[in-house]
Amino acid sequence: MIRFLRPLGRSVTYTRWLHLSMPVAVYGIWLFIDMERPYVPFLALLLIGLIPAVRLAEGIQAQFLVVPKERGRHDATVSAAPSASWAERGRTVMWLEIRLALALVTTGITVWLPIVTYELVSAPLGHGTSDLPLLRDAAPHWWWWALTPLPVLLMLGCVTALGELDAAIARRLLGPSKEERLTALEERTEQLLERNRIAREIHDSIGHALTVAVVQAGAARAAGDPAFTARALAAIEETGRTALDDLERVLLVLRESGGPVGQRPTLDEADRLLESARASGAKVDSELSGPLASVPGSVSREGYRILQEALTNVLRHSGPVPVRVRIAVLGERLELDVTNPLTGSMPRGQGGSGLRGIRERAALLGGEARSGPQEGEWRVRVRLPLDGLR
Repeated sequence: MIRFLRPLGRSVTYTRWLHLSMPVAVYGIWLFIDMERPYVPFLALLLIGLIPAVRLAEGIQAQFLVVPKERGRHDATVSAAPSASWAERGRTVMWLEIRLALALVTTGITVWLPIVTYELVSAPLGHGTSDLPLLRDAAPHWWWWALTPLPVLLMLGCVTALGELDAAIARRLLGPSKEERLTALEERTEQLLERNRIAREIHDSIGHALTVAVVQAGAARAAGDPAFTARALAAIEETGRTALDDLERVLLVLRESGGPVGQRPTLDEADRLLESARASGAKVDSELSGPLASVPGSVSREGYRILQEALTNVLRHSGPVPVRVRIAVLGERLELDVTNPLTGSMPRGQGGSGLRGIRERAALLGGEARSGPQEGEWRVRVRLPLDGLR
């Protein structure tokens, strides 16, 4: 019983009731004008539904009254947009015809069943003979009063069911087309990719800067050499400035600023990363070969971030240890290897978010990334196709 009454406590039940009752007002005006041709409004809807703006108006009504919780959502099951094709115009016509038919059924139920309730109450009191077919030939009895709640409950149940039917039909006929769903999915995917990219940018740039600063500060404190301390502070300052530039660029993207956004660093600026690692005390042996300047911008930018994350992991987990860096352009692929002595603090297995970010960046470009211990060393090996985006 409680389950049956639960929908009666929801506001959407009554907003759908209102939505179903609204067309009857216009239909009643026509009956007042010409009662002998009640079919004319149905014929008129065949033409009205072809107007593109009608679909927009019906969609807005349905969002407010039929599916109010979905109003304003990007994944709403009822779209609020004008008709963009003849198929949508056809569905709009079907919707208008069905809505008017449901409105007439709803009005008949909400008028006829309360009359039945009134007759069940008044007939046993001798207030005339009922004109209803069900009660016309029956002799009134006092036990009819026990039946009075049934028409009311039946009316509420029918209105609730018709409201659910109204919502289902609205989703089917006023819902987004395949093209609209595909466009919305593409926009949502682009937003998620952009958010993930920004998260990786912040993790890589700020994480690298903080790691370098921590290593430099620890080395300066342990060395006790004023000259080394001065060099460490200069390196921390330079790294901090670079991180602030990266942070400002990312914040501009988040704010959707109309101003120009600074270019992301590429492998042409790899020397900056290598010098930053050397300034932290690491002995970096680097080998750059091939036409790095000819590497596509997207591959070069992601390669820079991958190198940055690999060096950050070395400094974070092993400190200032010898590092071998090899970057080469071989045919149609870019190869990047970062190797350092394996220490007890190096990550095991799949690693943390840094290594996961490296793998994600490589996968987005159609390449692969592998990391793990190899012959007493920790190695990050990345292969990126130069034409992966094509």
